[in-house]
Amino acid sequence: MKRYILSLIAFSFLIFQIVFPTQLKAQEPAEWAACKVCHTIGKGRLVGPDLKGVTERRSQEWLIPFIQKSQTMVESGDPDAVQIFEEYKIPMPDNNLTDEQVINVLNFITNYVEPAEPVADATPTEEISEAYQPYSGYGPKDSRWTTALAVVVLLLILVDLSVTKFIKWKWLSMLLLFASLGFLSKVMYVEAKALGRQEGYSPDQPVWFSHKVHSGQNQIDCIYCHSTAYDSKHAAIPGTDVCMNCHNLVSTGTQTGTTEISKIQESWESGKPLEWVKVHNLPDHVWFSHSQHVNVEGLEDCVDCHGIVDDMDRIAQVYDLSMGWCLDCHRDTKVLIEDNDYYINFVKFHEELKSGLRDSITVEDLGGTDCSACHY
Repeated sequence: MKRYILSLIAFSFLIFQIVFPTQLKAQEPAEWAACKVCHTIGKGRLVGPDLKGVTERRSQEWLIPFIQKSQTMVESGDPDAVQIFEEYKIPMPDNNLTDEQVINVLNFITNYVEPAEPVADATPTEEISEAYQPYSGYGPKDSRWTTALAVVVLLLILVDLSVTKFIKWKWLSMLLLFASLGFLSKVMYVEAKALGRQEGYSPDQPVWFSHKVHSGQNQIDCIYCHSTAYDSKHAAIPGTDVCMNCHNLVSTGTQTGTTEISKIQESWESGKPLEWVKVHNLPDHVWFSHSQHVNVEGLEDCVDCHGIVDDMDRIAQVYDLSMGWCLDCHRDTKVLIEDNDYYINFVKFHEELKSGLRDSITVEDLGGTDCSACHY
């Protein structure tokens, strides 16, 4: 009986595999997310070589260490590793993967079944059309209708108190009067405070570019595009040549067909740069260095200032970037001054940390709340 049940289970699994081969074979392992940024399976060269048939061209014993630490093999003089490096001239970064994880990736490549091709020049779907719209969840809410209603109520109450005397209960008139005045005062305060600030700002861009696809799904590192974030006052907007590293081969988007990527290719062919619109802006009288914050002060997580970018199709300014917001961050943010040559002259703080008088140093301790730190 037990043997019969086992045979039935095995037979059912075989039938399922025959009927639904794509579902079983195309299950993408988590480790593939980093690989597919530079490689395709059967679609030709991207940044690195096409991986279709790689398990037939190379043995598993060679592939595992190469995927884990390719440059180590190149430096050791492995002829196959050197030949690949010489052909593509781009070093493959080390991957912190176990042997089992690499084998999972290789099995996925071996059993890969190409999904149905997306429709080229597809009209954006309802989901994509919504992604084109600006974010409405940040900044002051639209209060035009409630403000208009409050003004109407205020005017009617004033007319009634002075002329018509329609409302017999004076206390009710006074309650409505002060409620309207209170609401209008709040609106004036909120709107006045928001003057010059851009929380929720989400401008139209020349190309519909999704950080959710590039940074989230494809796991492209922020520094690949914003290459000066650690070295310059500004985190650079990438030029068309950076986009073309991938889009010289990737010409069809899974969501927008060829419509948006063709704009990048046209920019490259014409030599006319894309005019991206800057989202995060500060007043001219504020001095801000991106490299100082990510290098010196240790704010390496983009989320701290830009929100969860890898979940945004359309970028919006999440925080108001006001003076109060910056000062709160300077008061709370701990600076890692140990092993940082920038702070080598702060002898007193180093001694207090070693002696236990302090357990941390904040930006405020280093003068980060002084006016001259940002305004000079």
